Amino acid sequence: MAKKPAARKKSAAKGKATARPKPLAKARPQAKPKPAAKAKGGARPLAAARPAVARPKAAPKPRAAAATKAARQPVLAAATGTRPIFPRQQPETLRLRGLSAGLTVDDLARSMRFWVDGLGFYVKERWERNGVLGGVSLVAGGCEVNLSQDDWAKGRGRLKGVGVRLYAEATEDLGALAERVRRRGVPAAGPVVAPWGARVLHFNDPDGFQLTIFQDMGG
Repeated sequence: MAKKPAARKKSAAKGKATARPKPLAKARPQAKPKPAAKAKGGARPLAAARPAVARPKAAPKPRAAAATKAARQPVLAAATGTRPIFPRQQPETLRLRGLSAGLTVDDLARSMRFWVDGLGFYVKERWERNGVLGGVSLVAGGCEVNLSQDDWAKGRGRLKGVGVRLYAEATEDLGALAERVRRRGVPAAGPVVAPWGARVLHFNDPDGFQLTIFQDMGG
């Protein structure tokens, strides 16, 4: 029986056929980084550490004002002629801007001749009742003196100025001030140097109230 030629050709073709190259595997896309798992209790994941950046050092904070003031000693500024500056108490007890005096007098018109016509105070305000002058507010620079007419409710002839002395600092020469008030008929004692180192000029008003006007030796 004769062999089939077709089968031979097919087997020969099989032997001659070259092996086909296998296709390259497709590159897999890189997997996305998984978000960090949340910590228990709902806390957010920690952020990635940032590189440290050098920051300028902050200037040292000043010491507390109270401690600084408490450490200061009384200072006398001789060059400027000022008086000693003392540290404030902590906590502060009282802070004032000025002080005025109120004097009850026997004869308001007579007292005004001394304080206004003699010393040089001027009338800032007048208080009247039923057309009768009952008191005045007198001012000289930063000083204020209030005079009130006695209503005699506590009796007549009572002493008023015993043990009362007012102090005022002058910005003008005391020698010139003494000459001026003496020409106006007001007695003046001084100026003299007081034991505490200032020049002083003393006055007594008609009711016995004493007034000392002083000036620092450096002024």
